[in-house]
Amino acid sequence: MANLLDERREFPPPTAISREANVDGSWYARAAADPVAFWEEQARRLEWHTPWHTAHVWEPVRRRADGSLSVPRTEWFSGGTLNVAVNCVDRHVAAGRGEKVALHFEGEPGDRRRITYAELEREVKKAANALTALGIGRGDRVVVYLPVIPETVIATLAIARIGAIHSLVFGGFSAEALAFRVHDTGAKLLITTDGQFRRGAAVAVKQNADRAVADAPAIEHVLVVRRTGAETPDIPWTEGRDVWWHDAVDSASGEHDAEYFDAETPLFIIYTSGTTGRPKGLVHTSGGYLTQASFTHWAVFDVKPDDVHWCTADLAWVTAHTYEIYGPLSNGVTQVIYEGTPQTPHPGRHFEIIERYGVTTYYTAPTLVRTLSSWFPDGVPEQYDLSSIRLLGSVGEAINPEAWIWFRDAIGAGSAPIVDTWWQSETGAAVIAPLPGVSTLKPGSATRALPGLGARIVDDEGSTVPFGSGGYLVVDLPGPSLARTVWGDPERYRDAYWTRFWEHGFFFSGDGAKWDADGDIWVLGRVDDVMNVSGHRLSTIEIESALVSHPGVAEAGVVGIADAVTGQAVAAFVIPSARDADRSHDPEYWRSLSEELAEPLRAHVAEVIGPVAKPRSILVVPDLPKTRSGKIMRRLLADIADGRALGDVTSLQDDTVPARISTLFHTLE
Repeated sequence: MANLLDERREFPPPTAISREANVDGSWYARAAADPVAFWEEQARRLEWHTPWHTAHVWEPVRRRADGSLSVPRTEWFSGGTLNVAVNCVDRHVAAGRGEKVALHFEGEPGDRRRITYAELEREVKKAANALTALGIGRGDRVVVYLPVIPETVIATLAIARIGAIHSLVFGGFSAEALAFRVHDTGAKLLITTDGQFRRGAAVAVKQNADRAVADAPAIEHVLVVRRTGAETPDIPWTEGRDVWWHDAVDSASGEHDAEYFDAETPLFIIYTSGTTGRPKGLVHTSGGYLTQASFTHWAVFDVKPDDVHWCTADLAWVTAHTYEIYGPLSNGVTQVIYEGTPQTPHPGRHFEIIERYGVTTYYTAPTLVRTLSSWFPDGVPEQYDLSSIRLLGSVGEAINPEAWIWFRDAIGAGSAPIVDTWWQSETGAAVIAPLPGVSTLKPGSATRALPGLGARIVDDEGSTVPFGSGGYLVVDLPGPSLARTVWGDPERYRDAYWTRFWEHGFFFSGDGAKWDADGDIWVLGRVDDVMNVSGHRLSTIEIESALVSHPGVAEAGVVGIADAVTGQAVAAFVIPSARDADRSHDPEYWRSLSEELAEPLRAHVAEVIGPVAKPRSILVVPDLPKTRSGKIMRRLLADIADGRALGDVTSLQDDTVPARISTLFHTLE
């Protein structure tokens, strides 16, 4: 199916960037003419042991004779065999690039490691042998509960190398959240650490791991990386079950003959956040996922041989799976991984890292961009040299135009292209994004679907809305990295993503979006984040962008709250662009700021959007509840505003933030 914009979109004339870019505008038409052949071409960028016999199988949802709906089924590159880890490591060494740096690791305390592709190959082979010795084999599930350290990458690749299935879990999750994933996957092995460094302190981790596996019947071993050592003493230890990483891996052989697995062999299970209902374990398979991850990384980030890529996401998030592990490593790129928080020990830590390693492509979340802009409203201090940056990327949620402009001007010296990417855990890799040197960049717009992919905006009936209108964002032409199912629950996969528009064959993203007059897509956020105020549908991102465009606001989170008259009303939580550090712990100070800014901000929103969008309440706060991946957790703000008990806060960067906001909010009422 050709993307509906193929005949409507014009591309800018060639520039210096486009003349050197990996792809050009012709790729869209070529991909639209035969999407399956296009993806076959991209699959051939990888190393296959056995060629596929069937490029693509698609069985959409159908109405059965009994009236029920069938479960969709898709396959890519059936019959083809490959090894994902070999594609990410061994083939680069075999091609003579073993001495190229694969990873620059920087720990939060300042420790550093430099790992070449040859060294990474040896470590992955040793880890693969160690896992096999622990009884792990093809199809077994391994849960990885580690911070951003080299062992996380090594373990992930080793699991893939032996045909097992990994499920990475954010190191800040609670024992209960970890236990759910251990039980749901039926994992035989948990890989964890004694502790991790976070916000300048060593935090014990092994205790959480022990609680999580206490009654997990399938767990046979817990493999423990020594990270914090004497700084987290007296960690619990179960003889016969617990094994030190250095004992198991360091003594293992550095030789390992890789097996090759069918393209549809499961590679990993990644869990959605679980803000509503229990988390869904999305299953991604090997050949199709790696094809789209590798191609989109190469095309969207316009990969060059001397690139130093830094994706700032935690390795447990899908962003890092695709653009910090599999995408960059499959393309033989040098990259940076950093363990800690951006303000430890000072707010310029990211600038320092960019300068130290000569980062060329920097991929991060809009929340971090907004945070950096609040710390450095006048731009990056002159002491930091960021001249190595040639391309910037945004991921996680829609980026406010003001943040986009600060990002370009401050980090990108006013000239670096920004690739604002839209995708999800479910899609596995980018679906909508600009192409450097090809797309016309628009601050706040992800532009259009990439070659070989399709997305459109539809109404309640599934009909495409006209340009200039908004509705539901659907994927009408998924790529090979699309999740195949929900682990152990294929009906839930169907109902969550396919049932709503099953007659059209659309994958429903759960996001709202709008076209502009040119047919470019502006993502408005989750449909749940669209408010209905007096019959007007208002997007949180639109109101947040309006607030951030005021000079007094650095960042904003907006939610809809119950209102007896209008159905819903707008509540805004804003971080000021300037604050008195000496009074930052004084509640009266924040209340006075709220009173001072409330009316000017209401008037500003009314001017930018219209009177209907004016927030009923505005609260100035020192911080917003953000996940480790940088997203504002708006459901917690809604809980605070509506007086409900707070939901799960285990994925927050700082789980004390909601309580502090709640105290401020309710003393203002």
